[in-house]
Amino acid sequence: MITSDTPSPPTAALPLELNRFGPIGLVVVQSTSLCNLDCDYCYLPDRQRKQVFDLDLLPLLLKRILESPFCGSEVSLVWHAGEPLTLPCSYYDEATAIIQRSLREYGTSGIQIEQHVQTNGTLINDTWCDCFRRNQIVVGVSVDGPAEIHDEHRRFRNGRGSHTFCMDGIEALRRNAIPFHVISVVTASAMQQPEAMYRFFRDHEIYSLGFNVEEQEGVHTSSSMQGLEREDQYRQFLRNFWQLSEADGHPVVLREFQQVINLIQRNQRLNQNELNRPFSILSVDWQGNFSTFDPELLSVSSERYGSFNLGNIRDLSLIDAAQTEKFHRLWDEVRSGMQRCESSCDYFGLCGGGMSSNKFWEHGTLDCSETSACRFRTQVPVKILLERFEDGPPVS
Repeated sequence: MITSDTPSPPTAALPLELNRFGPIGLVVVQSTSLCNLDCDYCYLPDRQRKQVFDLDLLPLLLKRILESPFCGSEVSLVWHAGEPLTLPCSYYDEATAIIQRSLREYGTSGIQIEQHVQTNGTLINDTWCDCFRRNQIVVGVSVDGPAEIHDEHRRFRNGRGSHTFCMDGIEALRRNAIPFHVISVVTASAMQQPEAMYRFFRDHEIYSLGFNVEEQEGVHTSSSMQGLEREDQYRQFLRNFWQLSEADGHPVVLREFQQVINLIQRNQRLNQNELNRPFSILSVDWQGNFSTFDPELLSVSSERYGSFNLGNIRDLSLIDAAQTEKFHRLWDEVRSGMQRCESSCDYFGLCGGGMSSNKFWEHGTLDCSETSACRFRTQVPVKILLERFEDGPPVS
């Protein structure tokens, strides 16, 4: 019996546009669903439960990746979608041994798999830094700026703010010479203080930074950043941030600006992006269920699409998943949405057709075009750069 959560069987007659697929460059694995924080804007359910990805499944996951026609030569395996450091260091020591063994067994000498963690930073200490170093794990830390802004949303379940603990973790990284980058969620309160935000990152020598605007997604059904007024405020916030950084010789490299500058400098334009390119990203939950496109769609179910999961690595290969009717329905709607973007949006070449999860959360369908997230993530930064270019090229 086939239920709505059971993947449809492979259908060999369904054609594959492999030139529009992959290569897999990012694999997001939910090592655990548990998080020691209870951030009020988090999209993840069940973050109070410790459900763990069984490392006995990791060899099979690597086999699925390495045997598929989508495998890239450089793969970033990111432990995310929970707080990965709630597991012991030994978990990642074992994961490293499995990765190295699997690469040898499959004779894939030309393929590199680099581990990453995205962490809230509160558990980082010298022991964890030793673990990062010996396993060559790339570290991303989530911190939202000064304490009064950060602690408004990033709290422990007892209501206590996490900023002090996060900064202690960052200090441990510095003490142990472990490089890191930062992701910061921008909320309505953060936008009121662009100078305080900028000086926090500059003064703490956080030079590699990405802003994630608070979004309506998952169990977080509303956002303080909704509405055209917020978009105007964000534009002024980013403009002020850019001006402060430029005045200091650009000590803080903001991802949102750098991505656009790179495309302009190389005279490149996008016709697709990794979030709407099948099997460019592979996401795997703690049970072994997997999906592609945006990681935020992993294990999400809806009346329109059923589950976005394509199957479980225990019983379905990636190429077989790409032959299912479920995948082709998703891909047809993602592609149609991209075509809508291309025909209607002047920013298409700098975006590549939007983000499927935001289309789904905002409009209930993948077959649509502009979203609030598009305007925050692409249109606003581009407008600011174009304004600046009119006065001459930015400082390098």
